[in-house]
Amino acid sequence: MDLQYELKAGSYYLYDMRETPSAVTGERRFKLKTDSVAIAFDRHTGEMHQHGSPARIQSWATHQRRRLRAAGALDEANGIVVVSGPLPVDELNKCLWISGYCRRLFTRLATLPHGKLQRQAQQWKKAA
Repeated sequence: MDLQYELKAGSYYLYDMRETPSAVTGERRFKLKTDSVAIAFDRHTGEMHQHGSPARIQSWATHQRRRLRAAGALDEANGIVVVSGPLPVDELNKCLWISGYCRRLFTRLATLPHGKLQRQAQQWKKAA
């Protein structure tokens, strides 16, 4: 539970919760800021391999698939899945915290709400 994503002003921020907040601002320094997030994981086990900006994760996955295929591990190469887009923050954080959760996320991907609109819907419910 050391890493955590938060959605602020339409961007995803990744924080390391082990760091102490700034004495001046009261906030932690972010490790990553991106408009959409990508996660790479093993389709069979659900184990997360990488997460971050979509361009970097796609590049990593392509490189890993090439290496695995060259080594003759076709099943492992074909098992690397990359999911990117505006994913709900709570689902992203569960992928970071719970081993194998990515596989569950992948099966429910079509029914998940748009990640950036979810916060606004919750704020609307509070106002009503």
